[in-house]
Amino acid sequence: MMLKRDEAMLVFVDVQGKLHEMMDGKDVLDGNLTRMIQCAKLLELPILGTEQIPEKLGATSEPFRSLLIDVPVFGKSAFSCCGEPKFMGAFRAAGSRQAILVGIETHVCIYQTAIDLLEDGVEVFVAADAVSSRSPENKERALQAMRDAGAQVIPTETVLFALLRDAADPRFKELLKLIK
Repeated sequence: MMLKRDEAMLVFVDVQGKLHEMMDGKDVLDGNLTRMIQCAKLLELPILGTEQIPEKLGATSEPFRSLLIDVPVFGKSAFSCCGEPKFMGAFRAAGSRQAILVGIETHVCIYQTAIDLLEDGVEVFVAADAVSSRSPENKERALQAMRDAGAQVIPTETVLFALLRDAADPRFKELLKLIK
């Protein structure tokens, strides 16, 4: 399965507060999360966000909160985004058949969301360097489990170039600036 811009949605999962600060490889994670949001906007992909029990864990961390100012962000208590009816309603209303998952934590919320979406018939793509866990071992095991379940686990740049598809696209130069 290949990513298709007219079928894909970016799902930005639970990048919040102190938990965000504890992520392994946080600088790489943050750079790739920023690129994913900026490029999704450039390519006019729909974006949905979630926050895990925001009353306890806090709101989406900056600079992401500012980048997502015009994006629906849903509070949730379920670990899977699919456990939040408002999220699922918005996802289905968008008509997306593909989900690109980014955020934290890989072995909990990203994993459960990926499995639920796969079971719902959605093609799932996990941007491997735009997800993280506190433990690199937990992240790697969860990425393998998602791959085994049928998700595509690929780097951020692979996601972005698959969405762009062609260097002749007028947005190619802008996308390159965001990647470098």
